Amino acid sequence: MSSSRPDSVADPFITAPNTPLQEHGHLEPPRASYLASDPVSELSTPHESYGHSPGNSTALLPEAEKQEERRAYAERQHAGFPKRSIFKRPLFWLASLVALAIVVLAVVLPVYFTVVKPRQNKQAYSSGGGGSPGNPESPTGATTGGNGSLVVTSDGSSFTYINPFGGYWVYNSNDPFNNGARPNSWTPALNSTWIWGVDRINGVNLGGLFVLEPFIAPALFQKYPGAVDEWTLSTLMAADTAGGGLNQLEDHYNTFITEQDIAQIAGAGLNWIRLPIPFWAIDKWDFEPFLEKVCWPYILRVLQWARKYGLRVNLDLHTIPGSQNGYNHSGKLGSVNFLNGVMGLANAERALNYIRIITEFISQPEWQNVVPIFSIVNEALVSTIGKDEITTFYLEAYDMIRNITGEGAGNGPYIAIHDGFLGVSNWAGFLSGSDRIMLDTHPYFAFDGQANTQPIATGTGINAGGIWPKQACNAWGPGMNTSQTAFGVTFAGEFSNGFNDCGLYLTGVGNTASYTGSCTQFMDASQFNDTMKAGLQEFTLASMDALQNYFFWTWKIGNSSTTNSVQSPLWSYQLGLEQGWMPANPRDAVGSCAALGVSENQFDGTYSPYQTGGAGAGTIDPASISSYGQYPPSTLSGLTSGAVMSLLPTYTSTGTVVTLPPLTFSPKPTPSVSVGNGWHDSADTGAGPTEVQGCTYPNAWSAVSAAMPTALCPATGVAAPVITPAPTSTPALR
Repeated sequence: MSSSRPDSVADPFITAPNTPLQEHGHLEPPRASYLASDPVSELSTPHESYGHSPGNSTALLPEAEKQEERRAYAERQHAGFPKRSIFKRPLFWLASLVALAIVVLAVVLPVYFTVVKPRQNKQAYSSGGGGSPGNPESPTGATTGGNGSLVVTSDGSSFTYINPFGGYWVYNSNDPFNNGARPNSWTPALNSTWIWGVDRINGVNLGGLFVLEPFIAPALFQKYPGAVDEWTLSTLMAADTAGGGLNQLEDHYNTFITEQDIAQIAGAGLNWIRLPIPFWAIDKWDFEPFLEKVCWPYILRVLQWARKYGLRVNLDLHTIPGSQNGYNHSGKLGSVNFLNGVMGLANAERALNYIRIITEFISQPEWQNVVPIFSIVNEALVSTIGKDEITTFYLEAYDMIRNITGEGAGNGPYIAIHDGFLGVSNWAGFLSGSDRIMLDTHPYFAFDGQANTQPIATGTGINAGGIWPKQACNAWGPGMNTSQTAFGVTFAGEFSNGFNDCGLYLTGVGNTASYTGSCTQFMDASQFNDTMKAGLQEFTLASMDALQNYFFWTWKIGNSSTTNSVQSPLWSYQLGLEQGWMPANPRDAVGSCAALGVSENQFDGTYSPYQTGGAGAGTIDPASISSYGQYPPSTLSGLTSGAVMSLLPTYTSTGTVVTLPPLTFSPKPTPSVSVGNGWHDSADTGAGPTEVQGCTYPNAWSAVSAAMPTALCPATGVAAPVITPAPTSTPALR
C-alpha cells in the first residue's frame, strides 16, 4: 500500500483533483503490509506430500424461492428453451407438485439437520482443523450435518456448526471430492450451476495466511524489528535458529486459519473465499529467501475445508517474481521489476510458468467446482508498467490458459484480471469475445490521500454512518453496474470498513497514517460504542449493495504482541461479527443504496453469452487487441532511452517444470477414487524457464537501474547485462 496513490486517468472510482469527497470514490494503492458414511481423511505431512438479522432461516424462504425461480428461468433460457404460456406447458401440474415438495422439504430438512441428525449422530467428524495435515483422522462418525451438528477435529477438539441459513457440510473419506455441500439456502451447492447475474458473490479474503502482511500478522513482525515484508521477515527468521527459524511460518500456516474459521464463514451467510497464495508455494530460486513449497499442503487443506462447507474459492496469485507493484504484499518492498526495467521480461517468463502450473492443477476435475476463479496477477501497478505492456501479458496468459483448459463453460476457471488502479471504465471492451475473463477492482476510501475525518457515528437507521454509506453508493455502484455490460463479470476482490488508514502497520512498518485526527479509537474495538457500531454496519451494508459481488478484506487480523488485541479492527470481518458492526446476514445489504436515495441503473443480470462461456466464447474481436499487439511487448518502461529490446536478459526454456502434488489421504479412499496427478493437460509438455548457464543476470528484484547489456550472452542469444548496485531508496509505502 502506498502512501501516495499511482497516477491515474479520470474514472468514476478515482478522485479528480479538488473534487468534493462525496461525489467520487477511490481505488486503493495496494495494502501495505498487507452424503456418505465414513469419517474425514487428513492430508499427509507437508514435506511428504510435495515431489437484516439471521433470525429464523424460514424468514428467508420467500426470497430464496424467488431466487430459485430466477435461476430456473436463467437455466432454461441458457439452454435455448422457448417461452410458452405456463398453462400450455405439459409439465405445469407436475412442476406444481414438485414445488410443493420443495416447500415441504424446506421445512423438513432444517428440522432434520438441527434436531434429528444431531441426535442420531452426536459425534460428527471432520477434516482436521487444529492439527497438521499429517494427523490421522478421527473415529468413524457422521459425514454431513446442518445447524447444530457437532464437528470434531483431528486433534480431538470440537465445535458446534452454527448456520441459521440452511447450509450444511458434507464429507466422506471414501468420496473426498464430493461437492454436495451448500453454505446457505440461496447459494447453489458446489455440484450445481452458479449463474452469473443471478447468484452473487458474498465473499471474504483469507489475507495474511499464506502471503504475510505486517498489519494482519503483526506479532511476527514485532518479534523481528527491521522486517518490513516477507523477504526481510524470512531472512531474519532463518537466521534465528534458536527461535524456531523459518519453521515459524509453518506454525502460522497451521494455526492462523482453522477449520472452524471456514465453518464460521459459511455460517455468516457468506458463500465465497478469496485465497491469496505466493508463487513460492510452487518453488523459488536460490537467491530468494522465501519458505519454498511448505505452504502448498496447507493451501490444499483450506480448499478441502471450503469444499466441505460448500464455499467456492477465488484462487489469487498474490505475488509475482520481481514484484508487480513494489508493495510489501508482493513479497518484497521496493521497485517494480515485472514487465518493467532490465529484468522485466525475464520475471514475466517466470510468472507465466507459475500461472501455467496453477492452471494445470485447478483445472483437474477434482478441483474445478471448488476453484471457479483464478486471479492471475494481484494489483499490478499499471501506472508504472504501462497498459499496453500489461495487456500483451494478459493476452499471452489467456491464450496459454485456454490452450490448457479448452474453451466454454466448464472448461477450467474464469480468468480474473485486476484493473491495475486505472478504474473499471478503462477496461471496457477488453478482449471482447474472449472466454470467461472477469474484472477485479479494489475500492477503498482509506487510501485516497484525503483526511477522511468525517465521522461514521452520526444519525440513526440508514443515516447512522454519516456521509459514508451514501458515498459508497455514489462512488462505486454506477461504475460496477456499467462495467457488467461494458466489460463483463466485474467484482470487488477487496474492500473493507476502513474509511481511514488508522491501524497498526496498516500503512507499512515504520510509516504513519495520513489521518489527521487521533487514530486511537479506531485501533481499539473496546472503545466502539453502539452508535459507532451502527454507523460502521450501515457503511458496510451500503458498500456491499453498491459492489454487488465482493470479497471483504479480510476475515481475520492477528493480535499485536504488545496489546494482545487486534489493532486494525476495521479490517476484521470476524471481529466485526463478534462485536456487532458487521451484518449477521450479508443479504441485509440489498436495497441499502435505494433506501439512501441513490438512483442507480441497476444491472439487469444479463451478460453476453461469450462472457460466461456460452456461444462465441473464445472468438476474440481483432479490434479489441489491435492497439497493443502481441506478446512480448515492443517496449518496456523503466529502460534507458534507445534500449534495444532484443538485448534484454531472458531465460532459456530448458528447466524442469514443477508439478503441484495432489492430496494424499490417510486412510486412503476407495481405489476407484481419482485424486489426480496435478496436471490437467497431458499435451502440455513444454519445459520451464531457467537461467542460461554461463550468463550473469542483475538482481531480478532490483534491476530497474541496472545497465542495459550491449551484447548477447555468447552462444546462447541471451543478453549478458552488467550488474550495477541496487538503488538505496524505495518509494514511500503504507
